[in-house]
Amino acid sequence: MTVTSPAVAAVAAGSAGLNRITADDDLFFKLHSLYPNALVNQLAYRFDERLDPELLRRWHAHLATGFIARRVRTTRFPIARAHWEPADESLPLVWSATPLSDDAVLEWFLEQAAVEFDPERGLVWQLAGTHTESGGTVVTLVASHVACDGGGMMHAIVDSLGRLNRGETPDRAAGAGKLVGPVAASGRFAADLADARGQLRAVARGVRAARRARGVSEPARNPRPAEPRLPHAETWQAAETIVQVDLADWDAVAAANGGTTNGLLIGVAVGLLGRSGRIADGADVRVDIPHSMRVADDPRANATTGLPISVTYRAGERADLPAVRAALKAAGLAYRNPETIPPIQHLQPVQMLLPKVVLHKFARTAKAPECLCTNMGRTAQNIAVLGPHRARDVIMRPVVNPGPVDLFRQVEVGVNLAFSCDDDTVTLVVTGGDPDRFPTRKSLQELLAAEFADWGLTPRFW
Repeated sequence: MTVTSPAVAAVAAGSAGLNRITADDDLFFKLHSLYPNALVNQLAYRFDERLDPELLRRWHAHLATGFIARRVRTTRFPIARAHWEPADESLPLVWSATPLSDDAVLEWFLEQAAVEFDPERGLVWQLAGTHTESGGTVVTLVASHVACDGGGMMHAIVDSLGRLNRGETPDRAAGAGKLVGPVAASGRFAADLADARGQLRAVARGVRAARRARGVSEPARNPRPAEPRLPHAETWQAAETIVQVDLADWDAVAAANGGTTNGLLIGVAVGLLGRSGRIADGADVRVDIPHSMRVADDPRANATTGLPISVTYRAGERADLPAVRAALKAAGLAYRNPETIPPIQHLQPVQMLLPKVVLHKFARTAKAPECLCTNMGRTAQNIAVLGPHRARDVIMRPVVNPGPVDLFRQVEVGVNLAFSCDDDTVTLVVTGGDPDRFPTRKSLQELLAAEFADWGLTPRFW
């Protein structure tokens, strides 16, 4: 997650009306060629009744002309950025005619995230559904992070469901699809030349800003302990579970401990990481919190920054929620001032000039967040209605797809927690990405149950 500085944002407005990709779009697009579909967002529903597949086909048609129906149009000009154009094709709806066992729902959700995407063709999302043996329906929408962050995906869902539920016809010009951008016309070369000049100016501004901020640093992450090293198959699926708790209980516990909803999420995550043995007693944990920079009618696929904070873990104690709250406030204030933004964030225009081969070299030595906490708030209730049906459960999560077990160790994946709620229920999607601390879903659930018990919360696992 990176910060878009005012200088970069000005260039991001594009030349000659083209919707140029952001630095994050560019990074995800280049990494796609190294780790295809490793970064995916997923929306998942559980309905108590049987939905007509035709309803999903109509929703698919709205999505196919909506905000995530986009493709990357590259440029032959070496410095000019690629841009977004509306996609004229999409992956088809996947409907399984065989009812799904109710105890296999979570596995089915995980399986649907394994999609082969192609950003240059616009094949960047897929909708799937099936009935369950108990008479319900499960539905999932997965999308490549190249084409949207969580906020972009939410915008696409809200717009497409709204049009569907109002009985409107699919129409790119009338919905959020109009924000994707125009198709490059005869003036493309001139537009690319202007954008290249703008990028060079942005590089110069970024370098100057980085030099001014050279004394600013971010919290350090903890190195991954080398031992233990458990036996695993060559390809490993990160441990993942979905847990729910009453919202009233969650808020009451947060308030009783001097914190907020967000603070308790972070406190649980740090406690889980410590219980696993991934970090030592007294360690300062780097926690990354995605923060949306999306504004009204924002055409960007990715418009998210990351706010890193440091939280101390103490064995046998709950996290200090007032300290977490203060750290979050300080991080938010720091990222509003270019002079207190770390230098690397100012160098996004330089990053965009790097060829794939260089980024691939960096990516092979890069590290994943040790603790990532995403709070999507009360988004579930805004997208729970599909036609005449209201979902019993709605979740959104960043997907960690299966991969070589040694890659998980190499990039030092830690824990990811994704929080959402409606008026009654908190839903947490928890991913343990360390194969030697969270080897199985059962082990992850046992650690979570112990952490919840210390806070006085009773988890309900899917």
